[in-house]
Amino acid sequence: MAKTIAIVEDEPSLASNYRDLFEQDGFRVVHYPNRQTAEDGILDEHPHLIILDVGLDDERDGGFQLLRKLRDSAPTIPIIFLTHRDSDFDKVAGLHLGADDYLTKDIGLEHLRVRVRNLIQRFEILAQGHSDTSDEMLVGELRINDKSLQVWWQDKLVDLKVPEFYLVKALAERPGHVKSKDALMYAANMTVDDATITSYIKRIRGKFEQLDSAFSAIETIYAQGYRWRS
Repeated sequence: MAKTIAIVEDEPSLASNYRDLFEQDGFRVVHYPNRQTAEDGILDEHPHLIILDVGLDDERDGGFQLLRKLRDSAPTIPIIFLTHRDSDFDKVAGLHLGADDYLTKDIGLEHLRVRVRNLIQRFEILAQGHSDTSDEMLVGELRINDKSLQVWWQDKLVDLKVPEFYLVKALAERPGHVKSKDALMYAANMTVDDATITSYIKRIRGKFEQLDSAFSAIETIYAQGYRWRS
């Protein structure tokens, strides 16, 4: 059975372009032109991935409102914001609300296709819940499982989103080595600005600190990037 992509987009011509792109790849595509129809349809449809605009019809932040509802009811569905709005504030807000990626509409269609494929694949791996220790990496009190995309700190599972997992892995696989923000973007397969990477690192630290108030393994190196303390 074909995987389903839900597109929430109020511009018919763009929605048609996205539909054609993903149907060529064998996906089944459902389109919702506004927040109301999406709220009514997505939870029944339970798609494999959602592409969501921020502004919907006359609702400037309709996409943000929809994301809040979806994350309460469908926390495991990957969601990508695809929007004209490119301010740092909007990007950080979307990611904080639980989006798995934030892209602007000037992205090339081939780039969009790859991002969607990769995100669906990562979530499928995560859903399989593999725990083969041969795929694990130990760095001090950190344990990373590459198949399940899971991370443990002091034997406690850290609740990381997929991009956060790849950022932690990129830092931890070379302890003591400074990773620039560009290198971290590449490792997490993201195209975002420096402020968004900073926001991700802050959120990651917070999640570790919830488990260990003395956590200090991620070190900021001024004007260079970040490193995992060796």
